[in-house]
Amino acid sequence: MKPVLFIDRDGVVLQEPPTDFQVDSLEKTSFVPGAISTLAAIATDMDYYKVMVTNQDGLGTASYPEETFWPYHNLMTRTLEGEGFVFDEMIIDRTFAADNAPTRKPGTGLLRHFFDQGKFDLANSYVIGDRWSDIQLAKNLGCKAIYFISELHPLSDEHRAVLGDVIAFETNDWKAVYSFLILGLRKVAHERNTHETKIHVSLNLDGSGQSAIQTGLGFFDHMLDQIARHGKLDLNITTKGDLHIDEHHTIEDTGIALGEAFAKALSDKRGMERYGFALPMDEAEAKVLIDFGGRNWLVWDAEFKREKIGEMPTEMFFHFFKSFSDAAKCNLNISCKGDNEHHKIEAIFKAFAKAIRMAVKRDPFSNHLPSTKGVIG
Repeated sequence: MKPVLFIDRDGVVLQEPPTDFQVDSLEKTSFVPGAISTLAAIATDMDYYKVMVTNQDGLGTASYPEETFWPYHNLMTRTLEGEGFVFDEMIIDRTFAADNAPTRKPGTGLLRHFFDQGKFDLANSYVIGDRWSDIQLAKNLGCKAIYFISELHPLSDEHRAVLGDVIAFETNDWKAVYSFLILGLRKVAHERNTHETKIHVSLNLDGSGQSAIQTGLGFFDHMLDQIARHGKLDLNITTKGDLHIDEHHTIEDTGIALGEAFAKALSDKRGMERYGFALPMDEAEAKVLIDFGGRNWLVWDAEFKREKIGEMPTEMFFHFFKSFSDAAKCNLNISCKGDNEHHKIEAIFKAFAKAIRMAVKRDPFSNHLPSTKGVIG
């Protein structure tokens, strides 16, 4: 069985004219940056059945005569074919939105043959589109969506609430689409439960910086949020700890659980940079060097004069990073100097996030293991 790429046209392959949304002249015919080269690479490197699925409102009527559609549509297909990309099928719905036709996206009226058992692998297929209807189509087909972020058609909160689980990846960069398709997401869910704490971590190393953090410690939540935001990780952490005793177990065990999640997500290090570092914040200067090389070690060169920042004991900063290093099996070298205690620790967390971002970055065109030993771990 073959997986399928269902690819929208306007706003994804061709630039969508913001005035009337119709590509009906040469002046309005231009490709989305990166579309031609990336689609060519997808055709060469991946074995997808490739289908264009597009709504063309009223095509063939007085409002959209065929002679103003086909010359520019055919120009698109000839250009792609010249680079080695050929659509296996071209599915065009001509109805208006008001018709509520079952053939119009997100309806599957023209796509029923893809439900034939034994021919297409819909579970591992994707719809690439820039509207909510493309994501809904993915749900209706039983596959996942790659949301090609659009300024013309931003997703509403309501659509995200209903369709968020269908979106496997979102970007406005065709190269990122290629990377996702060939490498996949490094996404894990991890639980760590002890007598003192119950912790759930969900981590997507290839995310966009979204986070939902609840540890019961406001300042600690704020610092963990910095890791997600500046590391461009999607990170959800829920920690229920024995705060009625003190903060120690909550902070230390969260560091362990987060490190364990990283170790799981980085089980395959091929193509990864492995190393990363550094950043200033106001008068504070933080340096964080990291190596996800499979060996834990922490060098800590930071002193704090205050006993607490927020409700977080400053002595626990060391314990958090030591716990992360041990569980993630990484080297951490952290140093910081400055005058403002808040700035210092925030600079450390932000530098830590940036270092992670550098280190986990992958090259989709490389299967290289970043070690002369031939093994990491």
